[in-house]
Parts: sequence; C-alpha cells; structure tokens
Amino acid sequence: MYSDRINALPPYLFATIDEARDELIARGVDVIDLGVGDPDLPTHQHIVDAMQEAVCNPKTHQYPSYAGMPKFRKAAADWCKKYKGIELDPATEVLALLGSKEAVAHIPLAFVNPGDIVLYTEPGYPVYKIGTMFAGGDTYPLPLTAENDFLPDLDSIPEDVLNKAKLFFFNYPNNPTAATADMQFFEKVVEFCKKNNIIAVHDNAYCQMTYDGYESPSFLAADGAMDIGMELYSHSKTYNMTGWRLGFAVGNKDLIKGLGKVKSNVDSGVFDAIQIAGIAALCSSQACVEETNKIYQERRDALIEGLTAMGLKVKPPKATFYIWAPVPEGFTSMSFAKLLLEEAGIIATPGVGFGEAGESYIRFALTKPVERIREAVERMKKLKL
Repeated sequence: MYSDRINALPPYLFATIDEARDELIARGVDVIDLGVGDPDLPTHQHIVDAMQEAVCNPKTHQYPSYAGMPKFRKAAADWCKKYKGIELDPATEVLALLGSKEAVAHIPLAFVNPGDIVLYTEPGYPVYKIGTMFAGGDTYPLPLTAENDFLPDLDSIPEDVLNKAKLFFFNYPNNPTAATADMQFFEKVVEFCKKNNIIAVHDNAYCQMTYDGYESPSFLAADGAMDIGMELYSHSKTYNMTGWRLGFAVGNKDLIKGLGKVKSNVDSGVFDAIQIAGIAALCSSQACVEETNKIYQERRDALIEGLTAMGLKVKPPKATFYIWAPVPEGFTSMSFAKLLLEEAGIIATPGVGFGEAGESYIRFALTKPVERIREAVERMKKLKL
C-alpha cells in the first residue's frame, strides 16, 4: 500500500516514546517524562494576548502570505540585528516558517537531486536524514564525539563524498549533545562549504536557551556565510511556543527563494494571527526569556547534581535544555533507557535514536518542574546499576 519512501522510514523516535509513555500511564504508573523536548512552561502571556486580539480580527482569517507578513519579516530581521549582529533584507532574506522543522524537511526538496549527498551531524535531529530521503538524496553522517567537543571533523570526509555533497546540516547549540560552537568553527564551515560548493544550513533553534552568561553566536555573522548559507530560527523553545508552529529562515536570498518555492507549492503560509503573536514575542522585552532560562538552569543543576552523585560524568551545558549523559558501564543506550522506563517510571531518550554515533549516551530533557527532576534522581539512585 505505502510508497517505497514511506516503507524505508524507521519509526519516528519521538512518536515511539509517546506511545511508551501512554501505555505506562494507562497502567497507572506515575511517569516522569524527560524524553521529548517540549517545554512544560506556558507561552508568555503578552504573546497569548497578542494572539487573542489578532484572531478576533476578520482580516487575519484569509489565506496568509507564503513568505510571511512584511511586518513579521521585518520584526525577524530587526531581532537578528539586535541579538545576533546580522544585517538582513526583510523582503528577500527572511522567510516565515511553520516551525523550523518544516524548513529542515523542505530544504532538500529545493536543492537536492537523486544521487546528491547531504552531510549532517550525528547524533542529530532525525529530520535531517528523513527530509533528504524524501528528496531522493543520500546522506553522510559526521560523527560528534566527546574527544572533539562534539564538533564534526570536516577534514575526515572522503573525496568521493565531497564531490557529490550538496548540503550540510549542522546545529549549535546542539540537539542532543547540548554542545556549543564558536566563531572559529563557523568560519571553518564557511571556508569548507565555499571550497566544495556546498550549501550550509545552520539549525539555530536553541540559540536563546543559554546559561552562565553564555551568548550563542550566529553562523551568518561569520565572514562570507551569507554567500553560501542560511540559518533557521524557531519560536518553539525560546518562547515556549512549540504548538504554535512558528519560526523563520534567514540567509542568502537565492537560498531563501528556493525554500520559498517549495513552500508556495505545499502550504499557504503561517496563520496571520500567529505571526502577529510572533511579532509580539520578537519585539517585546526579552526578560521573559531570561526568566525561563533561570528556571531551566535550576533544573539543569538539580539533574547534574543527581547524575554526578550516581557516578555519571556529566558537564553542565551552556545552552539548550538537554543533558547528554553517558550511560553506566555495561549498558547500551537502549538497555539503560528501558531500565529507567520499566524500573523507575522515567522516560529518557536513548542516544542511538539520534543515530549510531549516539550510542552509549542518553538524553534527558529538562521539561518537568525541579521537584519532579529531584524525584527522578531519587528513583534513579535506587536502581541497581
């Protein structure tokens, strides 16, 4: 019944986790879900208020622009200039998105032909690979290892792969490892992509989820990056808006145009009322983001303290709301995740679900109140490891 491309897909990792959670809850288990990275905090009230007012205006009820409202694109460009130091033309270098996942899935359709290779960092967001498969392209994962600070070794790519490479997906602050990258790395990516005629796509969904004074740079701030690249931003994590489906792509105008061509053929753009709420998020005080980060930092510290007490070597991340922890000796990522689930009622994501390079690690999402995280730690301490 299904097409070959659908039959070739693995089960989507987070859908599988949801099924396991629901089954446990149905059995009466008190589940602490630290699996999927979906903020438990509500969308900030001033954003909700803007949406409520906008949705009552009949003018927002018609088909939205494929590219996004001019006011939204200008707000995005202004935000990028203020917080990331990059200059953008709202008319040609900014595109509204139904969440950044949409762009990750659609970018290969715009630029990849059968036989082309897409490079991507692994462990990584599964859609980098799946979107490429839908476009008929081939993938080549670049392993992220602790020995290299979870940065890819661009010099390790074979010449025959480089000759067919068309796109490079990378993501810092990184999901799932929570690693960060500096401008020196971004400059190396620009040099690498220019030399090999590769399009650079930086997934920057976690750039505002930072701690301990760390500020996450923009890839597009690297010299020459606008010539070969684009960057994806999301309202989902920064403003607790995962369900709203809103984000934006910025970068080289020809690349933005290519993604826009896909969008204009497969959807009708973002609901205007949601874009108006997004404008409120971008243009208002960012104190709400700082307050949210304080909450996640408290949760981070509580979980790190507990994992360290269990003997796991974990560094406090400077960004994202994930903890990437090595599994105890004698476990695989799947067997440890299974132990947590069945013996402690805790859901965490096995590292291998993000690709083979994620084996021997497990990801915890800081998406529960600190009291529940402390309870999860107490449950884990009782396990026989």
